[in-house]
Amino acid sequence: MKSPAEWAVNGKVLRITRWDESIMRSQTRPVTTFDDTLAQLIADMFKTMAAADGVGLAAPQVDSDLALFVFNCPDIHDKLVYGVMCNPVVTLPEGKDRHLVSAQEGCLSWPGAYQSLARPDFAVCEGQDETGAPVRVEGTGLLARCLQHETDHLHGTVFGDRLSKRARRRLDQEKEELAPLYPADWPVHPKIAPSQVPTEPVTPTE
Repeated sequence: MKSPAEWAVNGKVLRITRWDESIMRSQTRPVTTFDDTLAQLIADMFKTMAAADGVGLAAPQVDSDLALFVFNCPDIHDKLVYGVMCNPVVTLPEGKDRHLVSAQEGCLSWPGAYQSLARPDFAVCEGQDETGAPVRVEGTGLLARCLQHETDHLHGTVFGDRLSKRARRRLDQEKEELAPLYPADWPVHPKIAPSQVPTEPVTPTE
């Protein structure tokens, strides 16, 4: 399996879509053709994820309707786990084996904003790799959260949908406050340093 860096060599940075764009609310279609076109999309996604300093990226976040995500994320032991997941199915523990952990969660498609969200601390994700071969990943810690978060995207769900109304308002407010830092085509153009954000001229008062 190629590393994220090896994938990114042949990729280009793409614009990351935002939650309020229609593709982010649509059900994706299965990946059925494992060819050079798919490989190029995967390379672009790894390159874009790295440019945005993310740990996971789903195809709708780069304006593609395929059921696909890439990831490069630490597990509970801080071991980086990476890969390509096409047509993923996530299985979560039930009953006494189900343990929820609240942690700060963010999304590259709602950049800069975070809120605490409880999710199961273990997840199994099964699907196919870039060649169509079966792949299975057991996720713990942040990796478990990532697998759930990215699979949600493929069903038109964003993590803000899982928040209370109050927490969602706080999330949206934080996103709006930070919006000037993120160009419309981010991360094609990088995040702007706060000191470089233009401010409205102040009219002197007497």
